[in-house]
Amino acid sequence: MEMANALLYIAGALMMGLGALGAAVGIGVLGGRFLEGAARQPELIPMLRTQFFIVMGLVDAVPMIAVGL
Repeated sequence: MEMANALLYIAGALMMGLGALGAAVGIGVLGGRFLEGAARQPELIPMLRTQFFIVMGLVDAVPMIAVGL
């Protein structure tokens, strides 16, 4: 029974840790692409900024959902 509890805690830690790592990488890539798009077409910055924050919120929600589970 103790082994099952230990494996449960390890699985939870991996789920939260890898989810946070993936979200961090995703937000980094997203930010880089936002800067590239803003540099190429400065007139589209307001639209790009809105889309950036929406997608960043969705990407950031993944580790929060994992913590909630």
